[in-house]
Amino acid sequence: MSLKAAFMVPHPPLIVSEIGRGSEKEVQKTIDSYEKVAKEIAELKPEAIIISSPHADIYADYFHALNSERLTGDFSRFGASNVSFDYKNDLELVNTMEEICAKEDFPGVLIDSNEGNLDHGVMVPLYFIKKYLKDFKLVVVSLSGLSYVDHYKMGQIIKKAIDSTNRNVVFVASGDLSHRQQEYGPYGFVKEGPIYDEKIMDICSKGEFLKLLEFDENLCEKAAECGHRSFIIMAGILDGIDVTSKYYSHENVTGVGYGICSYYPKGESDERKFLDKYFDNLNKKLKEKYKSSDEYVLLAKETINEYIKNNRIIEVPKNISNDLKNKRAGVFVSIHEFGELRGCIGTIIGVRNNVAEEIIHNAIEASTKDPRFPKITSDELEYLDINVDVLMPAEKVNSIDELDVKKYGVIVTSGYKRGLLLPDIDGVDTVEEQINIAKRKANINDNEKIEIEKFEVIRHK
Repeated sequence: MSLKAAFMVPHPPLIVSEIGRGSEKEVQKTIDSYEKVAKEIAELKPEAIIISSPHADIYADYFHALNSERLTGDFSRFGASNVSFDYKNDLELVNTMEEICAKEDFPGVLIDSNEGNLDHGVMVPLYFIKKYLKDFKLVVVSLSGLSYVDHYKMGQIIKKAIDSTNRNVVFVASGDLSHRQQEYGPYGFVKEGPIYDEKIMDICSKGEFLKLLEFDENLCEKAAECGHRSFIIMAGILDGIDVTSKYYSHENVTGVGYGICSYYPKGESDERKFLDKYFDNLNKKLKEKYKSSDEYVLLAKETINEYIKNNRIIEVPKNISNDLKNKRAGVFVSIHEFGELRGCIGTIIGVRNNVAEEIIHNAIEASTKDPRFPKITSDELEYLDINVDVLMPAEKVNSIDELDVKKYGVIVTSGYKRGLLLPDIDGVDTVEEQINIAKRKANINDNEKIEIEKFEVIRHK
């Protein structure tokens, strides 16, 4: 097997002795584990090492790999410019990755960077590896703003490139855990910090990578982790492969979680094709949902399916209830895919003959014209989770004490600019967050005078 091993490692500059200058002893357990990992990598004698880093330039809608002939960098921004790195890029491997991305119509491209292109997410692992291994080529892969599923697929593409080039490769998934572990840490303490670390270390120590895909993204966000998507790319590389998993250490004494694990391939295993299992579980879940969904959601679903498949706008069904047929109201249609928003368009008040027409129109808009996302394709239809919110009339708010993020949505207005946020949105926990998001959506600056309205919704799932 061309893939020799994969490693999950952190990247605190503190553990570089030239940077820590003695303070690195706070996390000696992490340093000792890193030394063990570096020696193991050297014993494998890889021709190339691929590192995924959360601190490479990240783009919202595609992955990238650096394609300079040489990849260089140093720790000058951390006061240690004497610690530098200079490696040949494995351009054959990188070009093969891009060719596979193009063939599979997957959003992966090359980025040219001529100097200083290595970030500390790459250089910290290299600092330890280069003590024991000198001769290897390097590949740097970014994360993206895309879904967990896409990160897993990126890992699968990397594995195909490894096999195609017949390289002996070690993969390093660089990423810290929660940054909210201690009051004195960089982001303070929240209860989700240690919860995230406990969960992720349990999953990764056992190699139970399906759970990485099913992880609660709100927990990730609240915990302020940085490595989750890096670990998912690693999981994709190991898709369908039985592994020997090993836990080395976990520390959080600096307020940031540092975890180290390794994975050595043992052979192919259909039981570990976790993306297939994830899709199977998701399909079952959505089928059960739509069995019990009401006519609002089913109308939106039928609208989207028919428009995407056949470019046809359906007629208002004859057998719908009077509420859909005779009432007028604002309607928002929200579409999620793999746990992430995929489209959301709506109207604040009813602008069509009835709620049914409002749903049909907004379902098409949400699936094809939300400017934040590309048009939904027919391949995605079976994975869409569709909700419909029917808006009640808005009321003016005189004080934010009248608001409740779970009960009320908000409309924030400044002159001709108006932003709306629905109630009870995952990850939005305070009124201040709710108002600020609505302001950002409308490009309303903090110094602009605003008016606030609140509204309730009837949510159909």
